[in-house]
Amino acid sequence: MKNFKSLVPTKWKLIICISLFALSACKKEIDKPFNHDEVVSSARPNAHGHLQQTKTFSSEVLNKWMNFDLRLLRKNPAILNNFIMLQHWAYSSIALYEAVLPGMPSYKTLAGQLDQMPPMPKTTPGMAYHWPTSVNAVMASMTRYYYTLIPAADKSSTDSLEHAINTAYQGEVTAETFQRSVAFGKAIAQAVFNWSVSDGSLTTHPTYVLPTNPGAWQKTFSGFLAPQNPYWGTNRPLMAGSVAASQLDPPPSFSTDPSSPFYAMVQQVFAASQTLTDDQKAQAIFWRDVPGGGHAHWLAIFSQVLTAEGTEAMLDKAALVYVKMGITQNDARISCWKAKYHHNLLRPITYIRSVLPGQATWNTFINTPNHPEYPSAHSTFSTAASEVLNKEFGSDYSFTDHTYDFLSLPPRTYTSFNHATTEAGQSRVYGGLHFWPAIAAGNIQGKAIANYMLNHISFRD
Repeated sequence: MKNFKSLVPTKWKLIICISLFALSACKKEIDKPFNHDEVVSSARPNAHGHLQQTKTFSSEVLNKWMNFDLRLLRKNPAILNNFIMLQHWAYSSIALYEAVLPGMPSYKTLAGQLDQMPPMPKTTPGMAYHWPTSVNAVMASMTRYYYTLIPAADKSSTDSLEHAINTAYQGEVTAETFQRSVAFGKAIAQAVFNWSVSDGSLTTHPTYVLPTNPGAWQKTFSGFLAPQNPYWGTNRPLMAGSVAASQLDPPPSFSTDPSSPFYAMVQQVFAASQTLTDDQKAQAIFWRDVPGGGHAHWLAIFSQVLTAEGTEAMLDKAALVYVKMGITQNDARISCWKAKYHHNLLRPITYIRSVLPGQATWNTFINTPNHPEYPSAHSTFSTAASEVLNKEFGSDYSFTDHTYDFLSLPPRTYTSFNHATTEAGQSRVYGGLHFWPAIAAGNIQGKAIANYMLNHISFRD
């Protein structure tokens, strides 16, 4: 019997030798220590870092920072008012979006689209980045930029949260990738903050002079506080043209004639105050939004939706919804304040006490805010928020709102985001703060802002 060597043709001997050499080389390659950055530079579809898309990461890091923001707002209501909180949200959301954008193919930068927004820092081609680490750097930096007046203990808590998240992420990537991601997030945050300081919010204005024409807004009980941020409507919006495109028709003509439409409008509010049901009172208290503010309420709702959806592999969508809400909330507030101080309509408490017979001591169910009546701010930014959430999660998305569990207020269940918006608006009438036309006007204004973003800002190619 012939041996194996004699049975194999010469050409097959050569092939076998080459194959054995290749197998030996493969074994050596497998035995080599794993190098993360080499995998990144190989440009394989399953590579980590720069080539790993944002959508493959969890949105948990954003949710942690949003809930931290809510805790700070509730602890420091006298320092972190609606306006400071909103600027933090708006500009932080833009910075966060830009910090994960390189991992979102086909998505577009907002630089050059938002009003006077400059080009943003770029990633280094071919290098690895860990997007959640960049998010952590952005949110920590923006919190420090905007919440400068919070107590030292809360500043320390900011440092602690950033450190805890970083500690977890350092075990997921190389030291070089981690540091590169931190530096990129901080660079984005610095660029966005530098742009933000020119929006007019830091401008010093002359003392506001209250109008004196019949039907004009006056300081109200209790406290008779000075008008709140009367020049906010002059700030630069994030979307050029959004404020002009969302201004409103004037409110009903002022009159003290008992047969006039204005008098009838006042009577609706007064009549409701005399027959409030337990549920109507509960609505007014739930949407009073103290402490935290109305914008914070919608931030809490978004956080709860993220949790319900599951935060795994949702960083791209979370960043997109977060920035869309931040942009529309910002411009809704500016547009609303421009309208409020343009129309300067008095509050129900002023009219009822001075015009309705025998009602000189009438009071609202919850305290009246210190700014003009028309339009309703809650209606404006609630509608803007619900329009964004409708498009991202569906117009029939049911949820139970636990925003005020920390106050032991019973949670409220809604069949849709529009349902929540409707209740937010009507709660302000039940509370005695608004006339019904202000609610309808706010809904129109909020929707106009959301539609303006849809038609003028492009997030994808």
